[in-house]
Amino acid sequence: MATKAADMLIARRADTRARADFATWKMLAKLNGFTALPAEAQNFLEGYRQLLLARMTEADASEATIQLMYKSYYAEMGGSGTPPELPSRASEPVTDTGKVTAFRRPPPRSKPAASGPATKRPLPVALIFACLAIVYVSIRYFWR
Repeated sequence: MATKAADMLIARRADTRARADFATWKMLAKLNGFTALPAEAQNFLEGYRQLLLARMTEADASEATIQLMYKSYYAEMGGSGTPPELPSRASEPVTDTGKVTAFRRPPPRSKPAASGPATKRPLPVALIFACLAIVYVSIRYFWR
């Protein structure tokens, strides 16, 4: 018989797997089409589509579908009894931008206050030397 701590561990793993699978299946459905997914994925995504048609917001429909997947995975992973309620992990609403992945830009770095030759990066000088070596080798090769 599983203990409460073991059930919570199974619950966290099932929730993580449900969230990862849902995001992966949505992305694969956009890239390869709905019919390329396994039958289990098609069933869950069809339920998600029905929730969207029932005038739910995308975030609510996503969370409801993830909860169904979580309960299924919890039982599959050997959890005992009803799956425990986990706190919601959705920190911000999920919006579909029409792209596969919405990338976030990191905050801009502050630039150094001092300027001058000591604060400049040596990258342009290194690129010049690397390009000169390539030009030299190519000239030697083609002028033989």
